[in-house]
Amino acid sequence: MLKRLNPSFWGYIASKILRNRIGLLVFIAIFTVFMASQWKYIKFTNTEANLLPANEKANIEYNAFLDKFGEEGNLIVIGIQDSLIFSPKIYASWEKLMTQLKQNKEVDLVISLDNLKKLQKNDSLSTFELTSLINPAKVSDANYLKEKKEELIHQMPFYEGLLYNKSGIIRSAIYLDKKIVNTPERKNLVLKKIIPAIESFEKETKVDLHVSGMPYIRSLNSEYIISEISLFIGAALGITSLIFFFFFRSFRTTLISICIVIVGVMWSFGFLGLLRYEITVLTALVPTLMIVIGIPNCIFLTNKYHQECRIHGNQAKALVRVITKVGTPTLITNLTTSFGFATFIVTNNVLLEEFGIVTSINIIALFLLCLFVIPVAYSYMSIPKERHLDHLEKSYSVSFLNWIQKTIKNKRTIVYTVAFSLLALGFYGTFKMRVSGSLIEDMPKKAAFFDDIVFFEKEFDGVMPIEIMIDTKRKKGVMKLTTLKRMDELQETIDSIPELSQPISIVNLVKYSKQAYYNNNPEYYSLPTTQEQAFILSYAKNSVKDSKENVMKSYVDSTGQYARITTFIKDEGINNIDAIQSKLQQKINEVFPKEKYEVSITGKALVFQKGTKYLLDNLVESLILSIFITALLIAFMFRSIKMIVVALIPNLLPLLMTAGIMGYFDIPLKPSTILVFGIAFGLSVDDTIRFLAEYRQELGRTNWKIKKSVFATLQESGLSMFYTSVVLFSGFSVFMLSSFGGTIALGGLVSITLLFGMLSNLVLLPSLVLTLNKKLANQQEFLEPTFNILSDEKIGNEENLNDKEE
Repeated sequence: MLKRLNPSFWGYIASKILRNRIGLLVFIAIFTVFMASQWKYIKFTNTEANLLPANEKANIEYNAFLDKFGEEGNLIVIGIQDSLIFSPKIYASWEKLMTQLKQNKEVDLVISLDNLKKLQKNDSLSTFELTSLINPAKVSDANYLKEKKEELIHQMPFYEGLLYNKSGIIRSAIYLDKKIVNTPERKNLVLKKIIPAIESFEKETKVDLHVSGMPYIRSLNSEYIISEISLFIGAALGITSLIFFFFFRSFRTTLISICIVIVGVMWSFGFLGLLRYEITVLTALVPTLMIVIGIPNCIFLTNKYHQECRIHGNQAKALVRVITKVGTPTLITNLTTSFGFATFIVTNNVLLEEFGIVTSINIIALFLLCLFVIPVAYSYMSIPKERHLDHLEKSYSVSFLNWIQKTIKNKRTIVYTVAFSLLALGFYGTFKMRVSGSLIEDMPKKAAFFDDIVFFEKEFDGVMPIEIMIDTKRKKGVMKLTTLKRMDELQETIDSIPELSQPISIVNLVKYSKQAYYNNNPEYYSLPTTQEQAFILSYAKNSVKDSKENVMKSYVDSTGQYARITTFIKDEGINNIDAIQSKLQQKINEVFPKEKYEVSITGKALVFQKGTKYLLDNLVESLILSIFITALLIAFMFRSIKMIVVALIPNLLPLLMTAGIMGYFDIPLKPSTILVFGIAFGLSVDDTIRFLAEYRQELGRTNWKIKKSVFATLQESGLSMFYTSVVLFSGFSVFMLSSFGGTIALGGLVSITLLFGMLSNLVLLPSLVLTLNKKLANQQEFLEPTFNILSDEKIGNEENLNDKEE
């Protein structure tokens, strides 16, 4: 049974706060120091976001693949134009660069032009030997290098798509130790060793290299995220402080609010450390959210304090009324916002669970901080001067409120017409929305590494791996000719799909083995026939050793039972991944009998796409849960089903409008933009709760006169609602300074939704209440209200008591 939040409760709270001012400030200081001590536990995530729960089939298959073959995202590629590298001077610098990279203990294998191997038949040992393509003693001869270029491109199809392409791009493949791919050592290697070495090469030769691969992309991407945390905090603090000062025209009032949100930011980092959560692309937003959410709390409490000072000029009475009159609405609005973020916890996704937990905790902590500090701080200061109260009667604010009142009094038909038209447009736009599971769509498009992603997408058909794992259900089953032929047939299907790159597997090595057996004639680059298999496969089996020089060692497991086929998908093909998977699965079912083989399609690109769809379904559920919780709060306040409908309509309209905008402007649903609806609803509904809580109090004061209560509520809370909405709108706009497309979309869409939400709550909500006043004026429904109204007499008694104590 929920305890009724009545005025005596808030009177008791006000008394405790104002009587224990020093103790509260000391406690806050000690708690802040404790939170700061937890910063040492903050770490940036070194793993990619897995949007699927552990028990999902796609996740199980992906983890099974990792168990057999290890982390597949361990490849970094460096590309250069072949006309440049096959010149003696640049080749020498290239060889020096590759040697430098090879010397790093974190690098498992480097396959490059300077150490490129070709297969040579050794009849005496019935095996193939790896011999160097290029003789180091002859690299100063330009004609020799030209000959080797022709040999590579025209006689070594095994390396096509891996180290060269027909358009004249040569690249090196740097395979990192799989053990460090998801650790801080990967980032340290990329930023402090690989990048400086590449920059040194570019400076020495005046040749620009192209670098990509998942370890490289992830390392630079994380650097951008870290750098933007301070950008967002600084920008949010700056713009919200300027707006606050513009509204209140008081340095000391602005300074108090800035100090409060700075402490809130310190606490947010402290909670991340205390809970041992890593900083991810989502939790990195939490400190900025604390500023954006904290300033409106300061505005609402400060504005109420100024209103009370303007009315009676008694500071003690004003301080008590700040707590007793707005305590309930502010608590409920913060609870609503907190519950809105907490609904992310039910998504069964670790990334969102952590974001929901730490944000909801911080919102409640920030509310308590504002409630304690603002009255205490003002109690040590002199009463505001007349010039500090002028904002209550500024021409722009008075004109704005007058316009709202005239509109809802005389033009409600126009209000409903506009609302219905926007509803129809939004509803139609939602059918144009699309879902995107792109891994690189949200990456900073102005960054040099993004240009390199596009380069390799164009030249080598993508950088995002898709893996096919084949279980032959028997040891050494991979090297059976029947298995190899089935794999080759599947690879032909992969090759026919334009969104996929040329596949790589043990089949490529066996084909190369046949070519080598026939003295490296490229016409024999194919699987051996039944007659050839006995001697060629025996050579190939002897060649598949776990040596550091063997590029194929990662494509068959140590037992010979499991094989993998690796391909890469273009970013533009991600949205068609279901159709691609279906085509591959159809071929798998056709060539791999289920009684003999078990084949799974997996890889980061596939898991991420499926995770996006899973996330979409679960966030829709969390949004519904958030709406349901809000409905319960309205029911708790009013004990009226009709008021639930009246309260929800103004908040669902902005969400539908935002969905429509996404459809019209082709802004896809993806992990970043999906969050918009839950965040925006949780913040927009605050104004609804605030308005209705104040309206509920005015009903008691006006003896249930609906029209008088509505306009009194607008006079009492309209200005604060306007101020806070402007701050929220501007605060979320700072995310548009980001380099990441997803963060830009998140900031812009939330801002737009909050703008619509403000107008909807200030115009449509009171219009609905006035139109439905006869149906809502049933006093029996509001009998014994949840929130009792503090009568003037009771207020006077409590304030007299405080006056005596002062």
